Amino acid sequence: MKDSICVIMAKQPQVGRTKTRLSPLLTLGQAAILYEALLRDTIALVSSLPITLALAISPPGSHAYFSSIAPPHTLLLPIEGKDIGACLTQAFQFLLGKGWRKVIALNADGPSLPPDYFLQAVELLGEREVVLGPAMDGGYYLVGMQRPHLGIFQGIAWSTEQVFVQTLERAEALGLSVGVTSVWHDVDTSADLRQLQNDLNSLPSDRLVHTRKFFAQWGGMVF
Repeated sequence: MKDSICVIMAKQPQVGRTKTRLSPLLTLGQAAILYEALLRDTIALVSSLPITLALAISPPGSHAYFSSIAPPHTLLLPIEGKDIGACLTQAFQFLLGKGWRKVIALNADGPSLPPDYFLQAVELLGEREVVLGPAMDGGYYLVGMQRPHLGIFQGIAWSTEQVFVQTLERAEALGLSVGVTSVWHDVDTSADLRQLQNDLNSLPSDRLVHTRKFFAQWGGMVF
């Protein structure tokens, strides 16, 4: 997959601004620490695959932080925008403009994603113009394309359960063929935390090592 790149949409963890929906179940400090663990495990997941890794980082001044946690030769792409749609638009414009043939953007908080789901997306991009990985909360954990079909990011009610359906509707209106991978989940709510712990119990011990350390640090908390 030398012509393919995966860009993780990453925010620098900040207390009071990161994973706040997990409060009061977690303190705001714990929520930020958990997000960093999820982010680092997502980086480890993509690094284990035969694909180039990029991080779309925000805020733009967070380069030093991401340089400290990213593997060598990771492409760091500072972005900023009013919503995730604006950030995705910038990431795809830049990477496709640099000549990458297949670009896949991945969320940073679903590191238990089976690698086969990601590889399925890469394969589907050979057959479809847009690929989406639907999330259980109505959004999507992954989006990919080979050309800048950036209209799919317009007119979307971001951070709602309508994101996936509205994106499909936008793609249809634009006449784009869409491939859909298997459903997966990210971590935003207490139910997501329970699912995450179930994932940890079923995965090999060398997967999600940072997330495992988080739960160990806080006394093996169970949700």
